[in-house]
Amino acid sequence: MTTLAVQLVVLLLLSILIGMWATRFPYPAPWLRRFLSPKLRWPERQIRGWLQNGRFHPGFLGFFNRDPHRVPPPEAGLVAPADGLITSAEVRDGVRYLVIALTFWDMHVQRSPAAGRVVTVEPSGDQLMDGEGRDFSFLREKHCPVQTRIVIDTEEFGRLAVRLITSIAARRIEVWPEEGSMIERGQRLGRILLGSTVVLEMPEALPVCAVVGQRVCAGETLVTAGATP
Repeated sequence: MTTLAVQLVVLLLLSILIGMWATRFPYPAPWLRRFLSPKLRWPERQIRGWLQNGRFHPGFLGFFNRDPHRVPPPEAGLVAPADGLITSAEVRDGVRYLVIALTFWDMHVQRSPAAGRVVTVEPSGDQLMDGEGRDFSFLREKHCPVQTRIVIDTEEFGRLAVRLITSIAARRIEVWPEEGSMIERGQRLGRILLGSTVVLEMPEALPVCAVVGQRVCAGETLVTAGATP
């Protein structure tokens, strides 16, 4: 009798769990989320739905807003300004544009590639125009690009810039250092709230050690080897 009762309880619990899963299909049920990787826990389609209705899952927001401690490497060189995948390193007029694509599951706090002084913080796109046309591939791919460009003067590497780029769907960008302030290598620069692209502008002469297709971590991964030769 005891065995039968236990079996009935187990079957009842399984029925409840399957019912919870079925009512939320194709998205995971709450009880299942904790056992899944972030990509499976919060599928892209579901996140895009939250972007439209503004009703984000609290667990996803907590995960998205994480800000782990980062330690720059002891080797000389620029560090990546963002977590993500390097998708391009095109050169124009002596400037290399290292493009880092972020997913919904990447950490979204950006960091300074080097120590220096913040010269300007330049927002653009307030009226749904990027101000530069669509000749840059990283702007062509955006719908109504909105960006903030942080220009940094450094002793070792010359003038750098970090662009935080988002779109009309998620156009909130936070920048924390003020113009004229001194910043350290790996220091937090800001955050793109659900944005997806960060671009590091650097002199073409810098010896790049990161490659297209490589995943990088903000403030930790070297993208150049040393200063200008």
